This record gives sequence, structure tokens and C-alpha cells, in this order.
Amino acid sequence: MIIILIVPVIVAAALSFTDYGLGNPGFEWVGWTNYQDLLKFSSYKKMFSASLIYVLIVVPVSVALGLGSAMLISSLRFGGEVYKAVFFLPVMATLLAMAIAWEFALNPIIGLVNDILRSGCDIAWLHSLLTGAWFGADPVDSWYGSGCVDYFPLWLGDKKYALGTIAFIGIWQVFGFNMVLYLAGLTAIPRELYSAAAVDGAASVWERFRLVTWPMLGPTHVFVVTITSIRSFQVFDTVEALTRGGPSKSTYMMVYAMYEKGVRHNLLGVGSAITVVFLVFVLALTLIQVYFVNRRVHYS
Repeated sequence: MIIILIVPVIVAAALSFTDYGLGNPGFEWVGWTNYQDLLKFSSYKKMFSASLIYVLIVVPVSVALGLGSAMLISSLRFGGEVYKAVFFLPVMATLLAMAIAWEFALNPIIGLVNDILRSGCDIAWLHSLLTGAWFGADPVDSWYGSGCVDYFPLWLGDKKYALGTIAFIGIWQVFGFNMVLYLAGLTAIPRELYSAAAVDGAASVWERFRLVTWPMLGPTHVFVVTITSIRSFQVFDTVEALTRGGPSKSTYMMVYAMYEKGVRHNLLGVGSAITVVFLVFVLALTLIQVYFVNRRVHYS
């Protein structure tokens, strides 16, 4: 633990106060300059906002989908194992390979998603829904000429859609893992509690969920939200494969920024400063969730 965790963190913290780069004969101590740059330059402000928005989208949606799919699968008498395998497949697959598959699916010319939009042009309500017109979003011009085919989003090439698209892929990749965790939590709930709730008047499915299922899944909620939040902050593969932080830094995530500054630009001081801030964010998030939520979810 000391060698592979504690020492690297100490080294990164020390480098964050320098201008060191690999191959340089020496370095200078720059104090808090690297940290001040993170607060001063607009690219780093976009990094913080993009990372936060991504987490705020992925965590609640993937947790809700994981819980919902787990409850639906647990209620099935037949075919539950098939759904488990299908939903868990994105978790087992190599995310970089899946990102390339998504890149083809979201291609503005030959992609499957825009092909569906193109096929739905003659159906007014479907076209309005898929292009976001129902929600006040402006359709994005593409390269198709005139008429209906002008209105297909450049999913990865427009800053209005890129972050949401990356978040959608993140949800698709992680909610199967949450589903498995919730299935384990549902299995641990004593069946007698549902019988007792029915005797006490909890006749509807909603009442049984609110009075029994939700509170008994308290420890599972804490674990799922904590793990999902940490994994969301660590997003890198899809950003590197699909957008490389663009367009206009709209998908410039923290881990990708570490890689770009520390590896590509050989600015180890700046990269180390981002790493330290990232570790502080993750640690603070974990402590907050465990302290404020975990207090209410253990039963004696």
C-alpha cells in the first residue's frame, strides 16, 4: 500500500509545486502557481464544469436505471438470466472498443443514429422528439442539402451535444454494474418483511417499495452511489477515443486533462496539480456520502 499508493501520491503532491518535465536536467519550485493557473485559465474552468456536469448526469440516471432494471428482473419468472447478461455485457466489454463502435453509430453521414433520424423525417412527432425540438433545442445543420435532412445533430462535433452524448455512453456502460449490485441487495431483503407490510396495510407495489425495499437497500445505495461517482470522475477512454476534450473543451474531463498535460505536453507540474485536485474531489465526495448517508442506513 505504501509503495503503490502512498508514495506516488506524495511524489505527485511534491511535483505539483514545481515546473518539472521529463528529460529536463532540473526543476524550479514554483509554489502555488500551478494551482493558481487551474483557477485562472478558462480551459481549466471548463474542465471542472464538464467533469461536474458529467457526474451529475451519469450518477443519478445510472443509479435509477440500475435499481429499476434490478427490480424488473427480480420480478421475472423466466428469462431473467438473459436480461442480466444483456445489461451486464457493456461492463465486461472493453470500453475503448465500444467507444469506437459508438463513433461509427454516431457518425453524421453513415451512422445508425442519424439514419434513424433520417427515416423519421416523414413522421413529424418522431423527428421533433429525436432532434430535441420538443425540449426547446435548436436542430443542428449538417451536410445534407435542403429540407428535412438538414436537421441532424453532429453528436460529437457540436458542443451543445458532445457532453450529453459522452454522458449517455457512460450511463450505458455503467448501469449494468449497478443493476448487479442492486440485485444482490434485493436478494438480501427478508421476504417476511413484505408479508408483514401487507398485513399492516401496504397493499400496493409503491407502498411496499417505499416502506420496505427502499430503506432496506440503504447500504446498497451508499455503495452504488459512491462507486458510480468515483468511476464517473475517472472517465477517460470515451473522451480520448471520441472527442479528445473537444469541441471547444466541452468534454475536457479531469483525467483526460491529467493525461494531456502530464504525458502529451510533458508538463508534469501542472498534471500533478490536477491529479492532487482530483484526489481531493474524490476523497471529499466519498467522505461526504459515507458520513451523511451511511449514518441512516444501518439497522439493528
